[in-house]
Amino acid sequence: MKTIKAIIRPEKLEDVKAALEEKGYFPMTVTQVKGRGAQKGICLQYRGKQIVVDMIPKTEIEMVVGDDDVRPIIKTIRASARTGKFGDGKIFVSPIELVAAIRNDDEIVSE
Repeated sequence: MKTIKAIIRPEKLEDVKAALEEKGYFPMTVTQVKGRGAQKGICLQYRGKQIVVDMIPKTEIEMVVGDDDVRPIIKTIRASARTGKFGDGKIFVSPIELVAAIRNDDEIVSE
């Protein structure tokens, strides 16, 4: 099992959710985050003054999936979140050792 964390533009969340749902991938956790990457922030004009915003609002989608689902999910997220500009985001994949349910004593050990 793997965890997929995708950091995307907030305005692309609905597109990504719809694309994942269309492929049958429903479970996810969504968090509003701030960060910066290669673009190092943006400059905005506010009341005639230039303001540097170096922590850009982003949306993080986290999913725990089977090993065989990782590549199709990455492909789906890329296709639905891409604008072709700096700041489109990143996708991180990490191994999961154990999943333990809270409601009952069920546990899934990743092999």
